[in-house]
Amino acid sequence: MKLPLTELAVMKRESRPIVMVTAYDYPTARLADAAGIDIVLVGDSAAMTVLGNDSTVPATMDEMLMLARAAARGAKRPLVIGDMPFGSYQVTDEDAVRNAIRFVKEAGSDAVKLEGAGPACDRVRAIVGAGIPVMGHLGLTPQSATMLGGYRAQGRTASEAQRLLDDAHGLEEAGCFALVLEAVPAPVAERITAAVGIPTIGIGSGRACDGQVLVLHDLLGLYEGRAARFVKRYAEIGAAVQDALERFAADVREGAFPGDEHTYSIPDDELARLDDRSA
Repeated sequence: MKLPLTELAVMKRESRPIVMVTAYDYPTARLADAAGIDIVLVGDSAAMTVLGNDSTVPATMDEMLMLARAAARGAKRPLVIGDMPFGSYQVTDEDAVRNAIRFVKEAGSDAVKLEGAGPACDRVRAIVGAGIPVMGHLGLTPQSATMLGGYRAQGRTASEAQRLLDDAHGLEEAGCFALVLEAVPAPVAERITAAVGIPTIGIGSGRACDGQVLVLHDLLGLYEGRAARFVKRYAEIGAAVQDALERFAADVREGAFPGDEHTYSIPDDELARLDDRSA
């Protein structure tokens, strides 16, 4: 049974940590479901981890919808959150609502996520007003990393921290059901978590957040890009895959694969008839 969205607020009140992973396809979403993960975020980080770009900015709506649709097929219990890519909500409320609706109707997402505050609060109100739940994202917001001075922690001065706190209140008031806090100093994230009534999900923001998220490719060792300091690798699947491919290639080149056990047979009499026809 699908995890009710309202359960996240209960988990915050009861201090039960929320577990979220960023995944992009059917098999990994299915495994996340089997592992008891609460939320599967289909992140625009797929532009980098899956599609090979240098940033999240090139991700398109069509690409995100395809990935979210696949993940939704695999995640039966977890909430599936579609990450709205750059350009899909920044211009107008109408664009934001139209694209959020596409995530729900075409991809089967349960909610959407967007980055930033300020003007984004108006987008949140519009999308929530259309009946679609919205998750906010503060701190290091990759879509606007250039404006933030690159991929670095946010809120490391009193004024920056106060802005994040104000933005968190603004997003809560606009109707967000939860907030991702990325690369925010732990003491600042702790204060934000205590100040808002909605759950916070941290990534590089300390243990005081109401939940934690990591990108599946990072925690499994599948992504070869530069890992952020907050990434913990729980497996080295990439190395195992490469080893398997190298052994497969060696077997083929040495004639060790396929073996008789990997091939199909034909009855001798049928083979004889074939040879007679070919004679």
